[in-house]
Amino acid sequence: MNDYDPLRDYLKRQKQAEFVLSFEEIEEIIGAALPRAAQRASWWDSLRSPDIQMPQREACLAAGFKAVRMPDGASVRFTKMKTPR
Repeated sequence: MNDYDPLRDYLKRQKQAEFVLSFEEIEEIIGAALPRAAQRASWWDSLRSPDIQMPQREACLAAGFKAVRMPDGASVRFTKMKTPR
């Protein structure tokens, strides 16, 4: 089990195409504190280093969302990816 499976499951249930969650809300969803690295923009970048396993990225992508840290440094924008036809 991935520590971010609860985030994946939460994202899969969302009907909105785009929304923002604070780090605190994400911590509530996963039931644990986020690592300090989560405060860096690149940690949430869904396109960064695709060859390196990043469990938070894998959880977002598995749910069909890309994630980007917001400029406020305290939240993340999740955007539903378009599915290929």
